[in-house]
Amino acid sequence: MRTHATISGSELLLGMIAIRLAVLVLVGWGLTLLPRQARDPEVACISSPTTRLEAQPPASLAGSRIVDAALDDMHLHD
Repeated sequence: MRTHATISGSELLLGMIAIRLAVLVLVGWGLTLLPRQARDPEVACISSPTTRLEAQPPASLAGSRIVDAALDDMHLHD
């Protein structure tokens, strides 16, 4: 009696998942073994947090009053 060697859908899916996981692990290990490059903050596309803080406008007087009122209310209910 002859049997047919076919792969079911779940076996194929699990095989693809295993291959992708192995590739991700190899890429991760490869990235951890690479030497770190020196980073120049002036060339970076994303601004640093200190630059972002300097770029923000100062809080308005009305905004600080709302915060003070909210804090007073919180202290009142504690």
